[in-house]
Amino acid sequence: QVQLVESGGGLVQAGGSLRLSCAASGRTFSSGIMGWFRQAPGKEREFVAAISWSGGSTIYANSVKGRFTISRDNAKNTVYLQMNSLKPEDTAVYYCAADKSDGLGYLRSYAYWGQGTQVTVSS
Repeated sequence: QVQLVESGGGLVQAGGSLRLSCAASGRTFSSGIMGWFRQAPGKEREFVAAISWSGGSTIYANSVKGRFTISRDNAKNTVYLQMNSLKPEDTAVYYCAADKSDGLGYLRSYAYWGQGTQVTVSS
């Protein structure tokens, strides 16, 4: 099994920045993708960003493109989400996800999920 633990959430004013981290432990793998999703109150979970194993390929939701940056450090089994120019509509629980299969995609599935970290952006 793979365990994912997110950290770095909190309360920030609009226009501010936060950096989320997601550390993987357990039976970590040497390939595959990692991603971030979010779920706002009363809404369905939505895709935010994903990154390939090498870190050379990334994809983003249109709503965060140009403001958020996903990166990973495979030596630390950690993926990051740098969030800049935050808006109140970014308020949500942010989830980290991982899958050992390759192939970025907006609609692909992930085998492993973290418990989430709350991000609240005040106006």
